Amino acid sequence: MKLGVFTPLFNQLSFEEMIDAVAKKGLQTVEIGTGGYPGNAHLDIESLLASSAARKEYLAKLADKGLEISALSCHNNPISPIASVAQEADELLRKTIKLASLMNVPVVNGFSGIAGGNATDTQVNWPVLPWPTEYEDNYNYQWDQKLIPYWKGINTDAEAAGVKIGIELHGGFLAHTPYTMLKLREGAGKAIGCNLDPSHLWWQGIDPVAAIKILGKENAIHHFHAKDTYLDQDNINMYGLTDMQPYGNVQTRAWTFRSVGCGHDVKEWSDIISALRLYGYDYVLSIEHEDPIMSVDEGLTRAVTNLQSIMIKDQPSDMWWA
Repeated sequence: MKLGVFTPLFNQLSFEEMIDAVAKKGLQTVEIGTGGYPGNAHLDIESLLASSAARKEYLAKLADKGLEISALSCHNNPISPIASVAQEADELLRKTIKLASLMNVPVVNGFSGIAGGNATDTQVNWPVLPWPTEYEDNYNYQWDQKLIPYWKGINTDAEAAGVKIGIELHGGFLAHTPYTMLKLREGAGKAIGCNLDPSHLWWQGIDPVAAIKILGKENAIHHFHAKDTYLDQDNINMYGLTDMQPYGNVQTRAWTFRSVGCGHDVKEWSDIISALRLYGYDYVLSIEHEDPIMSVDEGLTRAVTNLQSIMIKDQPSDMWWA
């Protein structure tokens, strides 16, 4: 396995400053945003698509620092009921797949998206209950007429480009659990898999190790985000897991994103890494730092230290004792 970082935490730095900072942390990979929610502070997709020389120079700068790109990320909402939002997200995703192919980047990460509840809705609708039955009608419309048709087309493009898609299982979007991930994959195609982030599983009450077993058996884990979540049971009792408070309200929120090891102990993270190896994922652990009570440097350093202590880097040896 390799250890890397998702670079939006360095969006205030130039590309050259960013890769220098990453290299000094002893990391091996970067996951870089091409636009959408992650922004594009470290990559100009139009210029790189237009020029082979620019692509070679970009990759050479990374190689000089001992780095490679684990994934390009364009998290957005390509099935939004707002036509302009959907169009922008779709165009960015297709360009990102093309650029990933040209630069030999194996994975493009993003969200599944969330549609309106029907053809005339003007805002998104996230149904999570089958009753009242209007929610079920919304759900079926979204999956049958928006989500599956869209991602089936993307699957065709991704397969042709030799690129895998990593859907982040994030609440608020249609693919947010192992079940919905596999449902999307079954309907759209095998190039569609997940960018597995334990932080979003924990707050939904899903055990990440169990999720890895479910998804790993289907070869559906294409990338991995290393981010933790702290669950505050007293606040859960008040607000529930679908807490609508701003992320900054850390004292009262039911759950809060934390740096690796600050929400769940290192033993639990070791179990996650072992499960990844056991069920066929031996690629990158990409640190995503969104800890609201730690600085960029301290939060990233804590994650790097904890993960380096438990990572499995070598291939297993023969069972000489058996």
